[in-house]
Amino acid sequence: MPQARHQRMASSKRKAPAFDARPFLVNLDGGATAITLGVRQTIFAQGDPADAIFYVEKGKVKITVLSHNGKEAVLAIMAGGDFFGEGCLTGQPLRMATASTITDCEVVRLEKAAVVRLLHNEHDFSEMFMLFLLQRNIRVEEDLVDQLFNSSEKRLARILLLLANFGKEDKPETVIPKISQETLAQMVGTTRARVNTFMNKFRRLGFVEYNGELEVHSSLLNVVLHD
Repeated sequence: MPQARHQRMASSKRKAPAFDARPFLVNLDGGATAITLGVRQTIFAQGDPADAIFYVEKGKVKITVLSHNGKEAVLAIMAGGDFFGEGCLTGQPLRMATASTITDCEVVRLEKAAVVRLLHNEHDFSEMFMLFLLQRNIRVEEDLVDQLFNSSEKRLARILLLLANFGKEDKPETVIPKISQETLAQMVGTTRARVNTFMNKFRRLGFVEYNGELEVHSSLLNVVLHD
């Protein structure tokens, strides 16, 4: 991982403020629907019609894709302040991935036409939405670099730190929602057995603790920063 990327992960500040779309959503005149979901519920499935985007108010949502031979990969974890499903704005007719909840969630379903009106009529919303997309594009590029050049152990450490919000403006959530080792393996691109080995090592070194809940310590940064 390049040194500049190390420094960004080690930093406790985030250049842009957290997103809060709620002030804009209250005036959508029926174009926004609040949804409360439990754990492991599907929001939309791969192949469904793409006719709306979603905004996470609380909780965490995973975005997964399933290959023709049945292999599943986790593309992203979305949290409070994140949008997902925005492919419909570019003319995408069907969902290219599945969105499902990891924790109890509160999300808002935004009709495509309503979002288009917001983008045209509300400069502040347009600026916020564009900044979100640009930051996520940067995250995708960083994920690709991570996948190409770093070991499975480093990739797992980075994912745990990201799940705990290390490197963001908000105070890190050191205790993260329960997430299976199978899901972590899908995110890292390795096997569950290797994830289990790395997690046991992290716990032995005092980088994480887990007993029903997973607690991530800032000392885990040592794995990411070590060359």
